[in-house]
Amino acid sequence: MLSFIVPAHNEERLLRASLGAIHQAAAATGESYEVVVVDDASTDQTSVIAQSSNARVVRVAHRQIAATRNSGAKAASGDLFIFVDADTKVSAEVIRAAISAVRDGAIGGGAAVEFDKPVPLYARLLLPILVLSFRIRRIAAGCFIFCTRSAFFAVGGFDEAYYAAEEIVISRALRRDGKFVILRAAVTTSGRKLRAYPARELMTSMFRLARRGRKAVQQREGLELWYGERRDDPRRDA
Repeated sequence: MLSFIVPAHNEERLLRASLGAIHQAAAATGESYEVVVVDDASTDQTSVIAQSSNARVVRVAHRQIAATRNSGAKAASGDLFIFVDADTKVSAEVIRAAISAVRDGAIGGGAAVEFDKPVPLYARLLLPILVLSFRIRRIAAGCFIFCTRSAFFAVGGFDEAYYAAEEIVISRALRRDGKFVILRAAVTTSGRKLRAYPARELMTSMFRLARRGRKAVQQREGLELWYGERRDDPRRDA
């Protein structure tokens, strides 16, 4: 059985469409599946939307993405875990590719990523480079990660010492344990941060994190891009 695990904090705007895409893609595979939404201290209608979209809701108050993902995994019943961000849409193609990879011996992996449009020109130019880099380094993008249940618990799940970059840490752990693949098929994730934040502000934040190294992502302070108050998406129909 497939377990789709969706961490969510105040995601009422995008969650319904993401869950709809999961249901449509999973049904097309013919596999049995469940959808688990981990509502991490939301103050909006996230839980209501999840329940009305045929998802099981697990409520937590971590405000830490690794712990939230782990809570979803502990509540899940499936043999294959598929972690999908609440602002990300999957397709039947990418789910079939993940299932096929596991049946061919992979214990986990990720997928190529596309942003919903519009996004700034610099992002359109940089994205293919980032996707190629992640493929070469065999690192899953955080918006879509899959692995077998046994592999997940064998590596200890997501490392809760990290408030960001937890996808990089678990990618490295899984590939040390077995075959880890990055699929050619792509998921579509929201470009809202790219639209809401000026390029200079984003680049400055990334530079500061890179300069401070691992310690920078082992505390919430300084990670306002992920944990700060969400800015409105200039594209109102996002």
